[in-house]
Amino acid sequence: MLPTSVQSFIDAEIAANTTDFSDLRVVYLNGTLKRSPELSNTEALIDVSRQVFAGVGARVDLVRTVDHVIPPGVYPDMREHGWDRDDFPELYRSLIEPADIVVLATPIWLGDQSSMTRLIIERLYGWSGDLNDAGQWSYYGKVGGVLITGNEDGGKHCAAAMLYALSHIGFTIPPQADSYWVGEAGPGPSYTDDDRGASNHWTTRNTVFAAWNMLHAARRIVDVGGIPAHGNVATNWDLSDSEHPNPEYR
Repeated sequence: MLPTSVQSFIDAEIAANTTDFSDLRVVYLNGTLKRSPELSNTEALIDVSRQVFAGVGARVDLVRTVDHVIPPGVYPDMREHGWDRDDFPELYRSLIEPADIVVLATPIWLGDQSSMTRLIIERLYGWSGDLNDAGQWSYYGKVGGVLITGNEDGGKHCAAAMLYALSHIGFTIPPQADSYWVGEAGPGPSYTDDDRGASNHWTTRNTVFAAWNMLHAARRIVDVGGIPAHGNVATNWDLSDSEHPNPEYR
């Protein structure tokens, strides 16, 4: 539970908001290794962020990816590559494709992202060759951010890798779109232990700021109809030299 004064400030900022965000959609992809209903420290940090999005009326969806059958690979549907089941295409079509904001959330293990988070980044990569209505790659016009929890180190390392991956496949990254909590160096309490994480004003501030910055960026992109489709349309590049068509998007 957040300190009363901090929660009151967050509530007041939400109440004072005058921008309509009710048409925006947000999806969190939680890379915890714990299946539901086990407690996820990463989800506890998500809840701090989620209250901002929900408070201004945006639709918010949360996916605990480990609860689904998601094979490894960099193709849209791994059933076409030998796997009997793949839940990711449906997650993509129902939650990721219609989202304006996508937030990757991960625990830290051995100083790095969880295996589930890396898997999801690779699967997102597999869909990045799709085109939007303007002929741009599919993630153009979507805003990305990251949340990270751990009890050792690696917060900035994970954020750097995750934000780069999102940017590389087409997401727009607003200012300060990451937040993390790692506690003291070495093994120790996790985010939810004795409210250690919730009482950390630095983490809470960055989490709240990241949520607002993602909202503001998404609002402006949506209002102008997306990233302008000039100079960045893959199919136009194909026409420039018929003997050297657009290189594979990867």
